Amino acid sequence: MSSPTRRRAHAGPSRGRRGLLALGISAALVRPRRAPAAEPIRQPAAPGPEAFMARAVEMREVALAGGDQGYGAVVVRDGRVVGEAPSRVVTAGDPTAHAETEAIRDAARRLGTRDLSGCVLYSTSPPCAMCETAAYWARIERLVHGPALADSGAPRYGGC
Repeated sequence: MSSPTRRRAHAGPSRGRRGLLALGISAALVRPRRAPAAEPIRQPAAPGPEAFMARAVEMREVALAGGDQGYGAVVVRDGRVVGEAPSRVVTAGDPTAHAETEAIRDAARRLGTRDLSGCVLYSTSPPCAMCETAAYWARIERLVHGPALADSGAPRYGGC
């Protein structure tokens, strides 16, 4: 005999927002974040590896001017910059806010997907294990770094 008002014997923990609030987690943390309106990305006049690395270097300069570490990165798909970022580790107080991960986040927000297949990540230095793993999970196709445009190939899973 089953009745709609009868409670299950093992209902388990509360689910959803109310369950998280009951656990003491702030509503601000539960509320879905809306991506801020991003300004359009300035595209290079003559797209190509050198121009994309030059934009990554510009992001590096933005990081330094803002008091952060000197790293910059851009994500490129089909000859267009779709994400860009300076390092924000110091300014955001976030140890994961490396330029590469921030550029991946920017590209994912702008494209509306976490799947960045077909994209190339240009960064001013070789990516650390965390950034390479982030690129792997985002399905970035290739990693290019430094002024010599060293092509590291497809990102590898770093076991993070």
